[in-house]
Amino acid sequence: MRGELTFDRVTFAYPRAPERIVLPEFSLTVPAGQTIALVGETGAGKTTLAKLAARFHDPLTGAVLLDGVDLRDLTDADLRRALVMVTQEPFLFSGSVADNVAMGRPGASRTEIAAAVDAVGADFVHDLPEGLDTDVRKRGGRLSAGQRQLVSLARVVLADPGVVLLDEATSSLDIPSERAVQAALETVLADRTALSSPTGSRPSRSPTGCW
Repeated sequence: MRGELTFDRVTFAYPRAPERIVLPEFSLTVPAGQTIALVGETGAGKTTLAKLAARFHDPLTGAVLLDGVDLRDLTDADLRRALVMVTQEPFLFSGSVADNVAMGRPGASRTEIAAAVDAVGADFVHDLPEGLDTDVRKRGGRLSAGQRQLVSLARVVLADPGVVLLDEATSSLDIPSERAVQAALETVLADRTALSSPTGSRPSRSPTGCW
């Protein structure tokens, strides 16, 4: 998979308000391996585009394409392997750090999980009482917001998708945590296609220089 993401004359309205067209024949191509940021006010449609790309919704007309293939023609398994979405509040379940990271690719070896954690700079894991085996508790309550986001990015590295969708992934973080996550994104987005809605109206520097 190359990872080219295309919105081809997409029209969309939410089912609860079908008369209100959110996207009127919207077209955009994100070239394979590049990062594109969507910048706009709250309610402008940034999250809607991410959800269409993740196929949480289907367009009313037009199509969302991955390497020229309509997402509706892909199996759920193939789509989830090819594309990963990172939201501002990652979901962690009660269990170890390793179990939560392995959600990115079930069956991954311990060595691969540890490598993914190190790749995103999640050094805090080594300071936990039981390291990778430390229980993060319900919804990751044992970890800070920034630490939870680093665990979610380690999942992405382990999953190794061609496309990453970032929906305000740093909006709930304090400045030190945001810097740590931004540094991790340098690794996560390298050589991958990314569609990002950054926090606020001004995007951060892109790892690929294409905002």
